[in-house]
Amino acid sequence: MSEEMKDRIVHYWTARAAGYSALNREELGWETCEKWLLAMESVFPDRPKKEMRILDVGTGPGFMAILLTKAGYFPDACDCTAEMLKEARRNAGEYEDRIKLHLMNADALGFADGTFDAIVSRNLTWNLPNPCICYAEWLRVLKPGGRVVIFDANWYRYLFDEEARLGYDRDRDEVAKKAITDFNIGPNFNVMEDIARLLPMSKKHRPFWDRDKMLEVGYGRVDICEDIWTDVWTAEEKTNYASTPMFRITGMKGI
Repeated sequence: MSEEMKDRIVHYWTARAAGYSALNREELGWETCEKWLLAMESVFPDRPKKEMRILDVGTGPGFMAILLTKAGYFPDACDCTAEMLKEARRNAGEYEDRIKLHLMNADALGFADGTFDAIVSRNLTWNLPNPCICYAEWLRVLKPGGRVVIFDANWYRYLFDEEARLGYDRDRDEVAKKAITDFNIGPNFNVMEDIARLLPMSKKHRPFWDRDKMLEVGYGRVDICEDIWTDVWTAEEKTNYASTPMFRITGMKGI
């Protein structure tokens, strides 16, 4: 993927930072926060919190990292956009000094081999221009026995698949029928669609594509949970995204 495409992605998320941050602040007050934390902790290595070194990749406005700090962890968090990190710092509030924030690309982490016990990401991998390089890089910085925990969905598959398009359109109709907020309508939405048409993950059959590639780059085991969305999403999210259910991928580094 060209540097021009990477710049387009950074520019898009820089422009989205304030709006996305506002949504994350709302989420931090939802009852689903405990479920998000459980969805991470349930697949973490069995190690004491004080000894766990965790990296939130593509932290955005800091949602996952903040949940981890509130639970007693001291995570690192990185993002490729400085504006998102500013929002993460602001959203962390009293927990700011418990999160180490880094301006980094997901495919070039500035950490030594074997640094982390766990790496988490939410809604990141779909917009990676070079996912296999990222998966190899995340494996590199994991300790033996460490885990990569990915939460994502086939967000833009409807651009390439007719069945997915029909499902997406049904979701929009159901949202309108229930008179709830449509999360797929907003500023610059068409801009992201234009970018997504050029991203490799938009066309993949996920999460099974990810599992195969992660095994190829050296993960010892990769587990998939296709129905994690039933635990972590609100009723509004389930209506908005019925045709694109969130999955969880857990990649384990061999000991």
